[in-house]
Amino acid sequence: MAGIDLQRSLVEALTGVGLTPGAAKAVWMPIPMIVIVLVVTVGALVCTWLERKISAAAQQRIGPEYAGPFGMLIPFADVAKLVIKQGTPPAKSDPLLYTLGPAIVFISVFLCFLVVPFGQNLLISDIGTGIFFIIAISSIAPIGLLMAGYASNNKYSLLGGLRAAAQSISYEIPLALAALAIAMMSNSLSTIDIVAQQADYGILSWNILRQPVGFVIFAIAALAECERLPLTYPKQRRN
Repeated sequence: MAGIDLQRSLVEALTGVGLTPGAAKAVWMPIPMIVIVLVVTVGALVCTWLERKISAAAQQRIGPEYAGPFGMLIPFADVAKLVIKQGTPPAKSDPLLYTLGPAIVFISVFLCFLVVPFGQNLLISDIGTGIFFIIAISSIAPIGLLMAGYASNNKYSLLGGLRAAAQSISYEIPLALAALAIAMMSNSLSTIDIVAQQADYGILSWNILRQPVGFVIFAIAALAECERLPLTYPKQRRN
């Protein structure tokens, strides 16, 4: 199946209404970036909602259970709280580095989706070494954690940043090895080729069946690196 080439279709449509090919490609360039940001943001909201629903059911918490239909107002309340929340950097901190640290972590996560195929010809870029690209870009996140802890000019924040960076690095190693095992079995570093080879023998070609141990390692390492339950310290939270 050839699939749908969205870039070529849009470029042909824009050139059909009078734009030059260069201008049409310039119009196309920001569209995938905006779509990826929107899709990932909505996905993060859904995952947060699901996590809080499960936690609320286990802990008998009222908020996520009854705040709106099925507790769906909780993610929007979280977004509103973050938007209107006043940022107060420490008095002796470095304002630039203090702001740049979280931004580096945020940007590194979104850049990994540049090589993730979402469907037939639905991706931003196929660079041929997509697995290495994801591993390299995700390795930048600990730098942002260290930068934020160091820029606060507080020894306790620095220790917290060191701990967070150490946890991220320690779980990133088995996660990368699990991903590289799939790349070796697929004989390619391209995310497109890795997805395509799973269609050779039907369900028996799925990598989750060919590498079940690697999948378990990858899932555990991903949860631990993101500090999600149950691989994190319990915190006292209010509804």
